Amino acid sequence: MPVPVPQQRAAPAAETTHGTDLTLLVIEDDPAGTITVPELSAAAGTRVRIRTARNLTEAERLLTDDVDCILLDLALPVAGADPRPAVGGSGAEQPGPAGDGAAGGTGPATGRARELAALTRVLRIAPLHAVLALTAQDDTELAAEAVRVGAQDYLFRGELDARVLSRAIRYAVERKRADVAQHQLTESRLRAQENARLERGLLPTPLLEGSDLSFAARYRPGRSRALLGGDFYDTVRTPDGTVHAMIGDVCGHGPDEAALGVELRIAWRALTLAGLCGDELLSTLQQVLEHERQSEEIFATLCTVDIAPDGRRAGLCLAGHPAPLLTRHGEPARLLPYEDGGPALGLLPRARWPRRQVELGGAWSLMMYTDGLIEGRVGTGDSRRLGQDGMVEMVNGQLDRGLAGEDLLEAAVAEVRELNGGELTDDVAVLLLGRDPERIRRRGRSALRSRPASTASPAVGGGAQRPPL
Repeated sequence: MPVPVPQQRAAPAAETTHGTDLTLLVIEDDPAGTITVPELSAAAGTRVRIRTARNLTEAERLLTDDVDCILLDLALPVAGADPRPAVGGSGAEQPGPAGDGAAGGTGPATGRARELAALTRVLRIAPLHAVLALTAQDDTELAAEAVRVGAQDYLFRGELDARVLSRAIRYAVERKRADVAQHQLTESRLRAQENARLERGLLPTPLLEGSDLSFAARYRPGRSRALLGGDFYDTVRTPDGTVHAMIGDVCGHGPDEAALGVELRIAWRALTLAGLCGDELLSTLQQVLEHERQSEEIFATLCTVDIAPDGRRAGLCLAGHPAPLLTRHGEPARLLPYEDGGPALGLLPRARWPRRQVELGGAWSLMMYTDGLIEGRVGTGDSRRLGQDGMVEMVNGQLDRGLAGEDLLEAAVAEVRELNGGELTDDVAVLLLGRDPERIRRRGRSALRSRPASTASPAVGGGAQRPPL
């Protein structure tokens, strides 16, 4: 129900629309001349300019951007109007199509819809304008229904004095502004929630059930208020016991690049589970990239490793991507060889990506990362980048302090941000795989004590575990 307009007091100055003039479009066709819109001036509050239209066709012509409010006579005849309400319904029987007098019956619902035909038409052609419904004083039900359908307020023909009309106009305008702002805010929140759910669903869930390797990851998109960037990574274990890991970077930082990164990650997982590896897999991924990218200038770098079931060796393929960082037990971290890497995906149509065999050893940690981790500055106002050598030195310092696993990745990203003097503008993705034979033996003994009859393999996927170093 509308808020009643008190007639016993003048509108206070605080209720005016900041002292600006308003424009009122009056839509009425009264051959008898019983409707009289009073002259409104600054004496009644904010000065109101009045335009008059005799039908909806003329109203559409006069409905310019400077119109603030519409005063509509509900008795306005509408030729060929569709009687269906524009906003919602009251659960009453719906009338038939416009022009079909027999369809829908002649009950109260159909009659009420026809009485509101002019209002529903105005609400369609002026969805952002405040609307006042004008009706007879003895038809309060029709007035209340007009507000329910979408009008901001109603007035009775016998109440059209300057003070009441001026106040009703200002009230309707402010209420419409508040309604539009609330609607936009609600839409924005729902869109943000939907995008967040979508992006969270597109982040990878490592498939490492049955593997003895530990896993940890950190992901930080460069876009403001985003959960997903152009960097992507994934890890899966195939039925033969091989653990496959991948990390990549699509050039650019927008939503199109993020979507392409998701497509490449999902394609990599599907191809890996189908048995592809090395050059064959990367060649197929390049075909996916070429078909899905927005322009021929878009490319992606990629690093893949496939770790043997015994965890002591791995195959490495580089497609224009920085080489991983390997740390063996008791040794400082070092970069894996990268001289034999191939070009980034999408640069050369018939490129090849050789697979290099790497010895990992018994206890090790392997850190894979995107260039966002190494391209930050090393000081405020300094043009030098951290680079791979600086990253190796930084990680060795953190290893000397006893950091490992999640703690190591968190400290690495935090130190890179600190050296950069603030947030990094590029996406950052880092993942850490590790193997510790002693931890594997302890876990095996614990499993035998707790479940002597069970030989179930430990699950790694959800929670990250600490690597040996």
